[in-house]
Amino acid sequence: MFHAKRLALTAVLPLFLFACSSAYYSAMEKIGYEKRDILVDRVEEARDAQDDASEQFASALDQFRATVQFDGGDLEELYDRLNSEYEDSVAEADNVRGRIDEVESVSEDLFDEWQAELGEFSSVEMRRNSEKMLRDTRTRFTQMMTAMRRAEQSMDPVLEAFQDQVLYLKHNLNARAIGALKGELASIERDTAQLIANMQSAIDEADAFIRSMQP
Repeated sequence: MFHAKRLALTAVLPLFLFACSSAYYSAMEKIGYEKRDILVDRVEEARDAQDDASEQFASALDQFRATVQFDGGDLEELYDRLNSEYEDSVAEADNVRGRIDEVESVSEDLFDEWQAELGEFSSVEMRRNSEKMLRDTRTRFTQMMTAMRRAEQSMDPVLEAFQDQVLYLKHNLNARAIGALKGELASIERDTAQLIANMQSAIDEADAFIRSMQP
């Protein structure tokens, strides 16, 4: 019985999501907001989320540096600060992933609609021009999404490393634990620098895509 219900839900869920998306697009179109405008807005939101995440990861790295330079004081408080930075980084990373998924979702709907509407042209020249615009837009979009997904993937090793350090410190609140963390600093610095560079590349691609979509 449970298996049958799960299969039914799996079959119905895409239809439900499609209906929700269609209703959303219809409502937005009534106020003069087309899928193209929605896509640009979502790209801007994803870009801003990546910018915020870059700042947060840099802040977490600064706190890790402060942790390994610990020279007396309250170790519990030190752990709390590092853990807080880690949790904030996880939250920012989740936001980035969600924003990128939203960009990809609306882009698929926009490009599908654009492709379908090509058949509605009576003018061969206009259809040809629109086809070229669609190809160019897809190419620029693919470049941007590649950069965004690369930046997204580069968050994982940094988050995993921070999680390890936080857990290790939690289980070993002593000076010896701090000494053990020092050996990981160079690796975390390298991965964080790569992450921030990938984020900036994605942000630049997003800005370029936004400019290309402006009239």
